[in-house]
This record gives sequence, structure tokens and C-alpha cells, in this order.
Amino acid sequence: MDFVRVDIWSDLVCPWCYLGKRRFERAVAELGADVEVVHHSFQLDPSFPRGSSRPTREVLAEKYGRTLEEADAMEAQMEERAAADGLEYHLDGVHLGNTVDGHRLVHFAAERGLADAVVDRFYRAHFTERRSLFDRGSLVELAAEAGLDAEEARAVLESDAYEAEVAADGEQARALGATGVPFFVIDQRFGVAGAQSSEVFTQVLRRAAEVSDAAAG
Repeated sequence: MDFVRVDIWSDLVCPWCYLGKRRFERAVAELGADVEVVHHSFQLDPSFPRGSSRPTREVLAEKYGRTLEEADAMEAQMEERAAADGLEYHLDGVHLGNTVDGHRLVHFAAERGLADAVVDRFYRAHFTERRSLFDRGSLVELAAEAGLDAEEARAVLESDAYEAEVAADGEQARALGATGVPFFVIDQRFGVAGAQSSEVFTQVLRRAAEVSDAAAG
């Protein structure tokens, strides 16, 4: 299968984004596809004050008009969905907050060829290990664990570096009509919204390759 570029918009605290990424990766592995992934920022709730966080169950209850117990049940269901795809979620006690600093580090990581590693590390930290993505000290530690230089990561967070890039990603997503994430654009031709099944990603990747071959021929 020929080379395919895949642009992925996601938020680092979106459980469906982690799940969608794994399903997409399974399709790529099954096809043996040569894929370049470009990660893009999307903030589900940019109104969160930086450096603060709230329990996810409280946010879910307010957003969907549910009780805290119903929000807990929603998270338990999400854990079961993740487990079915080989992901280990521990959502009890997880918090939500502003993700702009994490996204800025992903942009920095892209320049070092480590964006995918950093995104994966942030996902696992948030959903499995319940480590903070809202405290800059924690973000620096996680970035270093993914292969970035800790001092360089800290310098990024202490500046306004990549703020414009994060904002531009959000504007581009809106221009493409994406109102939620994950959102995939395959070969700059095909859009896939949501954490679709691996089979759906396989079909779209094959279609992209066919169109590319036809154009080349």
C-alpha cells in the first residue's frame, strides 16, 4: 500500500480519542500501510482556567444533566469499551482541565519527531495512571518520559511557544466542519469522524490508496 498521510485532531483528555487512535493503528498494522500521522490540537473545553482542574464526574454530570452516580456509570461503561480494545482505563478520580499546555508540547514534540510518542504518553498518564496533564511539572516529567528534553519542555511551557499553532489547529478543524473529536483526514481526501471501528478505518485507507493509484496512473 502506497504512502498515506493522516491528519488527526484530538484532545488529550478525550477518552474516545485514545480509543479511536488505537482502532486506527490496528487498521494500519493489518494493512501494513505506510502512514505519516500528523497530530492536531483540539480543545473540548478551552474555558477551563489553566493550572486548575475538576473531577470528571462533576463535569459530566453538569454537561449531560445527570446525577453523579449516573456520571460514574457512564465512566464505567467507557472503561468497558476501552478494555474491549485492549486499553486500560481507570477513570475513578480522574480530573479535567485546560489542555493547551499539553497540546503545545505535542507541537514541540513534532519538531523532534516524537509527537506520536508524547500523545501516547499523555493518554496513558491521564486515562490509566491518573497523572495530571494540567500541572506543568507533571507535563514536563511525562514529556521527558516520552523522550523529550525536560529543560527544553519546561522552557516551552514557560513561554508562549506554539500558542498560535494550537489556535490554528482549532480554526482548521472548524473550517473542515469538525465539531468534535477524534477527527481523521486521510490522504487529504476522506474525513472520518469519531472512534470508528478498525474495519471502517481499513476501508477508508484502502479507498484512499485506490484513489491515489488511479490519480498516479
